[in-house]
Amino acid sequence: VTPPPPAGVAPSGSPLLVRSPGEPVRDRKKVKNIKHDGDITLDEVIDVARKMRERSMARKLEGTVKEILGTARSLGCTINGETPADTLEMINDGDIVIPEN
Repeated sequence: VTPPPPAGVAPSGSPLLVRSPGEPVRDRKKVKNIKHDGDITLDEVIDVARKMRERSMARKLEGTVKEILGTARSLGCTINGETPADTLEMINDGDIVIPEN
């Protein structure tokens, strides 16, 4: 017999990133076409990646951080005042080191 799935629903990366810059809660029926162009820190991105780690296909936390940076790029967020693409390039070049855990 297959056990029933857990009752809770885990949020994906986008809602976790949207909540990071401290955006106010909005009524989705009344407020439309909102821009999520807040500036978030790399530490907040790493925290979101740790929450998403178990559902990520990446082998290391660094890969999960890169996935979250791609999500931030699609949302229009900036990381420490820079574009997510620039931050991703710095991680690939070794200028920014992501911890193992």
